[in-house]
Amino acid sequence: MEVNTLPHYDTSDNQTGCCPRFNTEGWDERELHFENKLFLKAETKSLFHIPTNMGSVFSKTFGDIESADAHSDGDFIVMSRDPSMWKGEHYFSVTRDVPGHEMVQLSGDFLTKVFEGPFRDIGKWEKEMESYLHSKGLTQKMAYYFYTTCPKCAKVYGKNYVVAVAEVEPVPVAA
Repeated sequence: MEVNTLPHYDTSDNQTGCCPRFNTEGWDERELHFENKLFLKAETKSLFHIPTNMGSVFSKTFGDIESADAHSDGDFIVMSRDPSMWKGEHYFSVTRDVPGHEMVQLSGDFLTKVFEGPFRDIGKWEKEMESYLHSKGLTQKMAYYFYTTCPKCAKVYGKNYVVAVAEVEPVPVAA
């Protein structure tokens, strides 16, 4: 079992100059094991779960990560979650601390599943992920999503891949 290793994130096919075309190979139904894996945590404002400042927050955050030389193409993910209808949290994998940002370390076991389609399908994906985890004898502690391309790039590429990343634990056995 490899610790703190992510599937390869291929950045070589990037016709937009923004988001590379996402290659799903190695990302679907993958077990991830984190032990104090370093992430930069950023927050966005939302209106009923719709981000209102994601573009500016992501641009600034990516710029700061690059300036700190804390980015690795081979070890890249941004895991997002909505703790409320008004706020999003985003965890950028980094190789070192980035000055001026909140740094967090995540530990645990995670399982991924790749979905394709419009963002409005997230409710359907959540149910499918829950069923998948149940079939593996697992329950979800926390749900994250890796939005692999921005809406503009997804339109160019004709595919909108989203990777569900569930922090998992075994289903409790009834006594």
